[in-house]
Amino acid sequence: MPGRHRPEPGAGTAVTEPARLDGVIVFVHGVPETAAIWGKVRSAISHESVALSLPGFGCSRPDGFGATKDDYVRWLLDELDQIEGPVDLVGHEWGAGLTYRVATAYGDRLHSWAADIANIAHPNYEWHDFAKLWQTPGEGEAFVESQNSQAPEQRAPLFEAMGVPHDDALQMAAASDATMGGCILALYRSAMPNPHHHWGPWASTSAPGLVLHPTDDPFGDETLAAEVAVSLGARFERLEGAGHFWPYQAPAKAASLLESFWASLP
Repeated sequence: MPGRHRPEPGAGTAVTEPARLDGVIVFVHGVPETAAIWGKVRSAISHESVALSLPGFGCSRPDGFGATKDDYVRWLLDELDQIEGPVDLVGHEWGAGLTYRVATAYGDRLHSWAADIANIAHPNYEWHDFAKLWQTPGEGEAFVESQNSQAPEQRAPLFEAMGVPHDDALQMAAASDATMGGCILALYRSAMPNPHHHWGPWASTSAPGLVLHPTDDPFGDETLAAEVAVSLGARFERLEGAGHFWPYQAPAKAASLLESFWASLP
């Protein structure tokens, strides 16, 4: 099935996954990423897993797919419906935003959930400067066009400056294209002034949850993230020394925290 991958035993490479699974860890990436960001984390955990590809991110954008936040939630729910058995959902960045929505509004679909950058779910959250640029008609389109006119070697230093290893940064830069750019613009413009405005107020989730806070994430806010964790009744763990792209930067640390959380589940 498009967008559904799992690693070969003992490796981080991906192959096509059968349509149905008997309980699994489900990873969802963010922006501007592809499912490849989860390879190192998946290789570091002992559980079976799949990494989903958001439509338009390293894969095709289906005809008529609006790429709004609610379109992506519906897509994610459809993906989860094809998994047989308990689902432990893990979301990063916009994948985290989708995870918070599923956990709070469709918690019966989950065995557990884990997500980062919880400050985006806070009622007082204000979008970062990149988001504001993407949300501005004309300016967002010009930015995407300008970025995609550059070779991956020219775009990769932006990710490297945020702590992404060189080869991973090149991979991220090479995956960016006009399809991804259009999806990014539609997604961010559907979430103004912030996700809580549309999806809040939040309440404790029926499935156990874990909020991860990478301490060096320039887009994070520990105070707001911790408050969201309390409102959701979730465990809160700091991912020390890791930045925004922690699945590339600190996979072993992240895997250890996730494994500890999963081991605590009933």
